Amino acid sequence: MPDGLLGLATALVGIPSVSHHETAMADAVQAALELCPWLEVDRVGDNVVARTNLGRERRVLLAGHLDTVPPAEGNDEPYLEGSTLFGLGAADMKGGLAVFLHLAGTLSEPGVDVTWCFYAGEEVAQEFNGLGHLWERRPELLAADAAILGEPTGGLVEAGCQGTLRVRVRLAGQRAHTARPHTGSNAIHRLAPVLAAVAGFEVRRPVIDGCEYAEQLQVVSVEGGVAANVVPDEAVVVVNHRFAPDRTVEQAESVVRELLAPHLEPGDHWELLEASPGAPPSLDHPVLAALVNATGVPPRAKVGWTDVASFWQHGIPAANFGPADPLLAHTAGEHVSEHELRVAAGVLYSLLQA
Repeated sequence: MPDGLLGLATALVGIPSVSHHETAMADAVQAALELCPWLEVDRVGDNVVARTNLGRERRVLLAGHLDTVPPAEGNDEPYLEGSTLFGLGAADMKGGLAVFLHLAGTLSEPGVDVTWCFYAGEEVAQEFNGLGHLWERRPELLAADAAILGEPTGGLVEAGCQGTLRVRVRLAGQRAHTARPHTGSNAIHRLAPVLAAVAGFEVRRPVIDGCEYAEQLQVVSVEGGVAANVVPDEAVVVVNHRFAPDRTVEQAESVVRELLAPHLEPGDHWELLEASPGAPPSLDHPVLAALVNATGVPPRAKVGWTDVASFWQHGIPAANFGPADPLLAHTAGEHVSEHELRVAAGVLYSLLQA
């Protein structure tokens, strides 16, 4: 086992914590934090929160999720290639958790009060999100002036985040025998213009506080079919829209409705399955501006959804910052290097000591 940050990250990757099975990881994190007499540690389910209470002028919250997606072939056990750690969650986001734990155990007298939040259920449906559970049950534990989410960002600030929504559209048809299709209406055939409209979606790229957000629209599911000799009377398509934080959920849904409306008929059914608004960059906040300055590189937009939006909805400006390439998240080749861990730790150390 290597020493230092790389050793800590290796140990964390070695603890399985697929969503809904985070207890062992929460136990390990809690045990480590309770070794620090300067921290007040609380546990709510599999969510662990540790806080300094030094009476500082500002409080900064750093949050990271304990869970991972299910393993892919070959990444269920951690291994090292030189000073690079491979394994499930190495990038998303146990490298970031290692940085947080290291700093929590190092900074006994930070220049700001610090809250360290390790939560479960981020990689699954919102109903299981541990951060949401904390907002519901112990919101006082999450009080802060600004927050940093330890998602992998390659060591730079990814500002705000996009919103996301999913809609399900049921297209109606009329059953008939496939030998006499003219007596019915094929609902699956009606998918063609809908799919073409989504495929032809023109990407909108608004620039907010200098960060460009690229909106996306994708079909993520198609269902249909009755039997090999039946013209289907129903086809279902699910569409996911990722939209910039200058639009509300209602505005974003309206964009998708307008795009698909020419291809819908009476009897079709539209259902909003899930929606989460985004969060603006908020880089004018002193803590987040200082974070950008500490990295020494320009920020960029977070083009996916993260729990930065959850903090924003509760009045706390937040940004994403952590080690590892975000494009590695959820891939079989997830990895993080010792250099990336050290850079992230150095940036956050300088921020929290100021």
